Amino acid sequence: MTILPIDSGRYGTKEMLAIFSEQKKIDYQLEIEAAAALSQSEIKIISRNVANDIAKIAKSGKITNKRIKQLEAKSDHDTAALVEALAEKCKKESRPWIHYGLTSNDLVDTSNSLQMRDALRIIQPKVSKLSLILAKNAVKYKNVPAVGRTHGQHASIISFGLKFANWAAEMSTHLERLDEIKKRILICKTLGVVGTGSLMGKNAVKVQENVSKKLGLFAAKVTTQVIPRERYAEYVFHLSLLGATLEKIAIEIRNLQRTEISEVAEYFKKGQMGSSAVPVKRNPIKSERISSLSKILRSQVSTSFENIPLWHERDLSNSANERFVIPMTSILLDEMLETMIRVVENLHVNTKRIKDNLNITKGQIFAEFVLEALIKKGIPRFKAYRDVQRVAFDAHKKEINYIDALLNDKAISSVLSNKEIKSIFIAENHLGASLTIINNVNKHVKLYSKKFS
Repeated sequence: MTILPIDSGRYGTKEMLAIFSEQKKIDYQLEIEAAAALSQSEIKIISRNVANDIAKIAKSGKITNKRIKQLEAKSDHDTAALVEALAEKCKKESRPWIHYGLTSNDLVDTSNSLQMRDALRIIQPKVSKLSLILAKNAVKYKNVPAVGRTHGQHASIISFGLKFANWAAEMSTHLERLDEIKKRILICKTLGVVGTGSLMGKNAVKVQENVSKKLGLFAAKVTTQVIPRERYAEYVFHLSLLGATLEKIAIEIRNLQRTEISEVAEYFKKGQMGSSAVPVKRNPIKSERISSLSKILRSQVSTSFENIPLWHERDLSNSANERFVIPMTSILLDEMLETMIRVVENLHVNTKRIKDNLNITKGQIFAEFVLEALIKKGIPRFKAYRDVQRVAFDAHKKEINYIDALLNDKAISSVLSNKEIKSIFIAENHLGASLTIINNVNKHVKLYSKKFS
């Protein structure tokens, strides 16, 4: 028997995998049947005794995936098999009223919402935890000057903590996004075959409102036979967006762990092997895993968008792939979050190498600040720019320190004193507003994360 990695437990936590197990899906749908029956009895569509019987059996744990599979083999319809299995256990007088006024997608779509609800309950605390760890690192390294790179080139000086602050702030923004979409994606639908609530008549909307409250969902305003697939596309998109941010962090860690840079390194546990052939290698395999899974995660966005246009009040062209898309999106993101938390919690930051890398260009990283000093002395920007560039390129060609080239250049030294030039080459003086930015991010992250602690 072939077992896929997502089914073998290689990826995803037990708590997330459990949400998408076959039995759990059945339990969600039975919960909906119970809520529907009780809600119908509250407005006298069915009797209280019948509703209580249906709800009692639905919640009893006696309806198993094994039995439903047996019935489905005959009917070739999973929802019909569930209703039949429920009827087998209910009293004779209750059986005609099981699934009354409902259609298959009332169970399928509303149970999807319950799965997404519970998936978000797992995901959001982890996003919060990661944002706090990142913010803590931002504060820890806020006074460490580091190379800021653009186009892969040394550009200017940043606080090393600013990298973590950027990531922490984005994680906090993802928490806000996930909060905001709940009212649009966690939808309850019990309006029957084509969304009219035909069998329940004018009471259908009230029944749906009551079911929604019992399940902790939001009642659909209008549907066809199915909840609009824009809702699922939004869920998949936002989880994939979060995954893309995780990959952004992973790629930076991978780049900073390059042998030539070596500013950070993933933790390397005792007994771990980096390569089967090269004993000395310490590969950033966990960050690479995040990059790899992010590609699969993003690919689900396309499928979820393709599911939006369906024929008339519905067809089945979305049904089969959604059995993959929603679980895979949730499980893969959960795996990526777990992995990134472990990476950042145990990340080794080499502050000595960070300092050494500032000097790789022999001081040319300070060129921006030399330009600023000349402009403040009244030198026109483009003249100052050309002089700073000329001296820098010449120093690079001769492999001499930039500060020495500046001190010996008449165009520069005639405007800036030796003391002024030397004061420019102190990295700690060029962190700008980094400390304020980092402190602000740290406060915001701590404040927003309180609701998940």
